[in-house]
Amino acid sequence: MTTNLSVNGNRLWDTLMVSAGIGTGPRGGLRRLTLTEPDRLVRDQLRSWAAEGGYPLTVDGLGNMVLRRAGSEPDLPPVVIGSHLDTQWAGGRFDGILGVLAGLEVLRTLDDLGIATKRTIEVVNWTNEEGARFSPPMLCSLAWSGQATPDWVENRRDRDGIRFGDALDGIGYRGPEPVGGRAIDAYFELHIEQGPALDRAGVPVGIVTGGYPSCGMRIAVEGATAHTGPTPMGERHNALVGAAMVAVAVNDIGWAHADTDAKATAARLDLVPNLPGTLSEYAELFIDMRAPELETLETMKASLRAALPDCAARSLTQISIAEEWGFGVFSFDDGLIGTLRETAERLGIPTMDLRSQAGHDAYHVARVAPACMIFTPCRDGITHNEAEDISLEPTLPGVNLLLHAALARANR
Repeated sequence: MTTNLSVNGNRLWDTLMVSAGIGTGPRGGLRRLTLTEPDRLVRDQLRSWAAEGGYPLTVDGLGNMVLRRAGSEPDLPPVVIGSHLDTQWAGGRFDGILGVLAGLEVLRTLDDLGIATKRTIEVVNWTNEEGARFSPPMLCSLAWSGQATPDWVENRRDRDGIRFGDALDGIGYRGPEPVGGRAIDAYFELHIEQGPALDRAGVPVGIVTGGYPSCGMRIAVEGATAHTGPTPMGERHNALVGAAMVAVAVNDIGWAHADTDAKATAARLDLVPNLPGTLSEYAELFIDMRAPELETLETMKASLRAALPDCAARSLTQISIAEEWGFGVFSFDDGLIGTLRETAERLGIPTMDLRSQAGHDAYHVARVAPACMIFTPCRDGITHNEAEDISLEPTLPGVNLLLHAALARANR
């Protein structure tokens, strides 16, 4: 295969900048929470790009969008490229978005060059990868891979009590296609690194070998409302205090294992009634823990469970783990990793092996099909922040690696 095939970088960048104008945040990034009006608008834009390119688009029952460029043997399982277009509350312009639009650029480039493939190539936009509105993250690839039911996903609620299914109907993106249950040949996901390793090393491509074992939990704290003035200290059952004690315990656990590159985070706190002058009767604390080794993660989880009774006793509340989820305990497909390495060497692209410390839809796809990931540099490693930034020049090698590797797989 020739080495001079290249995507149209200027077109890719222009496409990224169109996306960056949909749901723009106050500091120039993006605030495009899943199943909100900005999410609908960017989905409409993707639909428009698909129509312009002549790529049939289908949508499944959870809103996952799939563009198709037909192969000469369309009955063969397709090669799939994917990521997400939803963002964090204070999100960047490229997290996830680059992966979807790089996939679109692969399709456009193949059309420009008149290159046919044996297998169909698809590009997918996964719904609710971020989990910023509906927990847990990667919610719809979880269901697509058969690890949850669509009904369970539809009944998830955001902090305002809105059901996922109702929000999906509200933006008009509930499709007729079944969720999952079909074979794919391979899955490629390109993503900004969301860390500083590539940027600091001056290396344009990370080949992702796997993820950090990760655990998320929703901690429920039950107390009782009371007046902040006359209520004696010994008769207070303040759910906020109980949640705060758990948050400190989580932070301490993270520091206790920091030398292993593990992390523990108290990420979100919801309170009822959350008013001045009144003790909160209920709190929900969302936490996550991540570690390079599963044994370390299990030790951290055990430490948290051991800390909860003391937090409950000191705050005079009842504390329980209401929900727990996890991901990252896997390795990506050896064959696809080999393809990425061999293709990068042939193209003269420097690479380094990395493990992802963030969650990605590829994790769930990897449970049912061969999957791999490509990382591209992210300036100073800043992400989940409106200051997140990339440059085109160091990004293009990763996109061209995606083009060549997906093309090779599609003609296999």
